[in-house]
Amino acid sequence: MTVTICADHAEASARASAIVADALRAEPALVLGLPTGRTPVALYASLVAADLDWAKVRTFNLDEFAGLPPRAPGSFRAFMDEHMFSLVNLPPAQVGFLQGDAADEAGECARYEQAIDEAGGLDLLVLGLGANGHIGFNEPGPGLRAGTHAIALHASTRAANADRFGGDPARVPARALTLGMRQVLRARRILMVATGPAKAAAVTALTQGPLTTMCPASWLQVHSDVTLLVDRTAAALLHDAKSD
Repeated sequence: MTVTICADHAEASARASAIVADALRAEPALVLGLPTGRTPVALYASLVAADLDWAKVRTFNLDEFAGLPPRAPGSFRAFMDEHMFSLVNLPPAQVGFLQGDAADEAGECARYEQAIDEAGGLDLLVLGLGANGHIGFNEPGPGLRAGTHAIALHASTRAANADRFGGDPARVPARALTLGMRQVLRARRILMVATGPAKAAAVTALTQGPLTTMCPASWLQVHSDVTLLVDRTAAALLHDAKSD
């Protein structure tokens, strides 16, 4: 794992954008895993401004709220359409997304797993980091699920997503569909961005703590190619932390 400490969120986002852009230029048919949330907004704005060719790219997003149709204002699909998909030349048929309102959740999760496998797996997976150490919606607990699955969201995770639901955590769906650890750890390359003081404990657990299901992100330690971009506040608890 390579850890780079940036001055602030803007620098971390710019560095992340450069890594994704370089990967796309090197492989026009890149299979790209994408996150949502506040952290990647600046990253997506930078990628849109870079005027890249997305015509052959295949994307798969990490997760979606259970029960929400794609056009629902709070859905992650609506988020991606707003911040990136509608702004680049990415063919809609090449967008992979979990159907939050699928009647058969288990069947939908199996379909998504198969779609990623048929695409050859993820070449580059971009991740955010939850304050409680979750990645995607793989929440801390006594065990982690390997495959794509439905999961009950922790109260802290619902609170972190409340801005998309009028600021009210109670309006955030209680469950979600998420990519499991199998596809995360099978990605050929992982890029994570974590900024802000609320992420400091999770960044430390991710990089310097034991492997534990109580911090799902800690399992990235076993991956062979992880780039972690953090700002100074997120790196505040790291031992011997130095800015790049």
